Amino acid sequence: MDLSLIIVIVCALLAVALIVVFIVFGRSEGAFTLDIGGASPRASGGSDSSSEKTLSSRLIGFAAAVGGIFSLLVARLWTMQLVSSEEYAEQAESNRTSTIYTQAPRGRILDRNGDEIVTNRSSLTVTAQADVLDDEVEVTLLANLIGMPPQAVRRKLQDTTQGYQSLRTVSVDVSRRVVAYIGEHPEVFPGVSVETRAQRSYPHGSLAAHVVGYTGTVTQEQLEESENAEDGQITYRSGDIVGQTGVEKRYESVLQGVRGEQVVYVDAHGNVTGQQSSGFEPQSGSDLELTLDIKVQRAAEESLVKVIQQQRDLGKVAAGASVVALDCTNGEVIAMASYPTFTPSSFVGGISTADWDALQAEDANFPMLNRAISGQYPSGSIIKPLTTMAALDYGIATASDSWYCSGWWSWSGDQNDRNGMGCWSTHYDVDLVSGITYSCDVVFYEIGKGFYNQNSEGMQETFRRYGLGSATGIDLPGEEVGRVPDAAWKREYYKSMGYSEEDAVWQGGENCNLAIGQGDLLVTCIQMACAYCSLANKGPVWRPHVMRGVRSRMGDGYVSEYRCEQIRDVEEDEAYRDIVARGMWGVVYEEDPTQTQHWTNLDVTVRGKTGTGEQISLDRAIGWFGAYGPAGEGETPRYVVVANMDGVVSGGSSSLLVVRDVFGAIYDQPDTATGVSTSVD
Repeated sequence: MDLSLIIVIVCALLAVALIVVFIVFGRSEGAFTLDIGGASPRASGGSDSSSEKTLSSRLIGFAAAVGGIFSLLVARLWTMQLVSSEEYAEQAESNRTSTIYTQAPRGRILDRNGDEIVTNRSSLTVTAQADVLDDEVEVTLLANLIGMPPQAVRRKLQDTTQGYQSLRTVSVDVSRRVVAYIGEHPEVFPGVSVETRAQRSYPHGSLAAHVVGYTGTVTQEQLEESENAEDGQITYRSGDIVGQTGVEKRYESVLQGVRGEQVVYVDAHGNVTGQQSSGFEPQSGSDLELTLDIKVQRAAEESLVKVIQQQRDLGKVAAGASVVALDCTNGEVIAMASYPTFTPSSFVGGISTADWDALQAEDANFPMLNRAISGQYPSGSIIKPLTTMAALDYGIATASDSWYCSGWWSWSGDQNDRNGMGCWSTHYDVDLVSGITYSCDVVFYEIGKGFYNQNSEGMQETFRRYGLGSATGIDLPGEEVGRVPDAAWKREYYKSMGYSEEDAVWQGGENCNLAIGQGDLLVTCIQMACAYCSLANKGPVWRPHVMRGVRSRMGDGYVSEYRCEQIRDVEEDEAYRDIVARGMWGVVYEEDPTQTQHWTNLDVTVRGKTGTGEQISLDRAIGWFGAYGPAGEGETPRYVVVANMDGVVSGGSSSLLVVRDVFGAIYDQPDTATGVSTSVD
């Protein structure tokens, strides 16, 4: 019979026996007495208050109390031993066991050709048992050997994020000299060992840094979100390495492996005494193949650096830049670069204070910002093909309309009216085609005026149909949506800033500014690339994406592929498309001979548009160029490339050169021309 059950039975019998004893022997016969005095005999009793009777009552009460206590003890014992026995057994087991966790290597990130962009490398790591902390001499010697302050080593030894019985990570990427010394002097460093662990590695340095992102220790916010994770989602432990930006963050569930677990037995002091057979080894994450082409990506990044330096040599600030190359037939991102950039390897093992301060410095120009999807700028004249579509769609202008450009325009038409606006050059007689080709502002001022006179927001509606003012949904975190201003936006914004109702009214001049991509309009590089995809495809736009597929662990196939998704199809009259396409052909091959020489040495015909937007608050210009090709007669366009550069002379002298270099990498025909356009359109 189980010992617990025997104890219960014995306690119950004792309690019953005690109650019986006190009841039987506690009854006094003095409850009734016979008086044999001189008078006639009589019985006395009933309300006897003698000391014998009082003692008897107390004994009965005491017996009842003891019985009650025994009953409670029996009930509690019954609960502990029978009802909750499994729970207490689990608690006892947990007190004598502990779990050691092992980080799993993350999956690799590859380009479309299988070349590694991010991989893992072996890292020599010094680890130590927790009790090393108790030996002050050993801590000091270890600190001196690996070149760390003793206090920093103590903090490492106090870190329990990998489990209380796990070895503490003291230092990663130690030299072989350190490894050899520890191996040769085990008596000096008891409890210290060297392990080989996996760390993130970047074979191409900072290449595609803004796309792939970086990893770091899990944050408190991520831990809290993990606690509420649904079944099948990743749960984190303090100390886990997770994706923090870019692809590393967006596809964390693919790249993050399964941590290893080993249950060990421990004594009362927490020392490991043995291990169970249960547990499992860490399983690495899956490899992710991107749509990027390393060759084109490198050309894009090198071109940004080269042209930025050229602009600085001209005395311009050239603070930042970005470029996006899309396959317009399916939305694949062939290249995406942003300047300035950063080195993801700086975050491996924890970024140093000095490196972090350098990234956050005021003159660093925000190197962590992916300007291709998060940089919001006025579009300048790169918007004019869309403005032309709006004018044709709403009857503001026709193919036969023409205007005269003297270099000055006023609402009244009076050339002596000083309340007008200027054009960047004098173009004389212009129509819609030449207005696009030579980027004549007067044509588009007239379009803006026409919309205002009709009390129409057709321009805004057209821009939104092409995707401006909304996210493209690219599979990268941090995308901004830009802004397409209208009367409602201005009223709300100006009223919130304390302006009067009169000041908050939309004015005709704002329509004119909007028509040339100025004023309060803000767009991103990826938005303009998608808008130009619609022009190239004659309507359809596919969602831009950087994921191509998740590689199979067996063979060269995929276990999961990105499903391309059409996000819009902009309908336009075919005649209107021809007007815009002809004007964009002229930008490349007619506007400026110096500009043209960069394209005549490329076998592929392209159509494009330059743009230079004014940033009034910063007193500098943002230069744009967007193009698609092949775009010859009867050809189906395949690629769209759009670039912008912040703080330059113009789009034609800066971003155009970057786009040409990207096309050169795609078609293996580098740009051999050296001239720089002086147009500021």
